[in-house]
Amino acid sequence: MIKRFRLCFYGMVQGVGFRYTAMHAANMYRLTGYVKNEYDGSVTCEVQGDEDAIDRFVATIRNGRFIDISSIDRTTMEIIADECSFEVRY
Repeated sequence: MIKRFRLCFYGMVQGVGFRYTAMHAANMYRLTGYVKNEYDGSVTCEVQGDEDAIDRFVATIRNGRFIDISSIDRTTMEIIADECSFEVRY
């Protein structure tokens, strides 16, 4: 079943290759959405696709070499029907 979540990642998540890792994982699991650094040091990601693939996406990011996630806030969002890629936003 297709789902969309806004994920807010906290911890050591900026300056550690987080966005590159997220983009690679999203492409690997055929997910769409975006990832973006926030001014408070967190990273926001909206991700859409199969819920099991989203769980694998998060697990892949957690295993990033320098990434240290202390917590994740997850909010269910409305699906964007015509979204077709995953991007890094600045």
